Amino acid sequence: MASPMVATTIQLQLQTGRVRYCSPSTASRGRFAAARVMASADAVATEKLGVRVERNPPETRLSELGVRQWPKWGCEQSKFPWTYSAKETCYLLQGKVKVYPEGEEGFVEIAAGDLVVFPKGMSCTWDVAEAVDKHYKFE
Repeated sequence: MASPMVATTIQLQLQTGRVRYCSPSTASRGRFAAARVMASADAVATEKLGVRVERNPPETRLSELGVRQWPKWGCEQSKFPWTYSAKETCYLLQGKVKVYPEGEEGFVEIAAGDLVVFPKGMSCTWDVAEAVDKHYKFE
C-alpha cells in the first residue's frame, strides 16, 4: 500500500450517488473501493432539480468569475414566488434558503458560502429561513 505522502493516480467514478475510486493497478481487474471525499482546494458542484450548487468554492474561483464586483441583493426571513427571466449565478454571503422549483417534488437548500446557478425560465418559491445577503449576476 502506498504511503499517504506518495502521489498516486486515481480514476474517480460517480456511481449511484457514491464516489468510488480505482487505482490503475485495480482498474484493469475491475475492482473498486469506496472513497471518502475530504475537503479540498476544489469545490464539488452538484445539481438537483435543475439548480447547480457549488459548496464553498475557493477564493480563486470567485475571483475568476469576478463575484465580488457583482451587484448585491438581500432580504429578511420570508417566503415568496420567483421566476428567473434569465440565468442567474449568485454567491451567498449569508443566509439559508430552501428553493422549491415549481412542478418538482422536493427542494434545494442553499446557504452562506454556496455558488448557485438557477436556469432561465425556472419558477420556484424561495423559503428564506435566515436573512440573505448575496452577490448576483444575470446572463
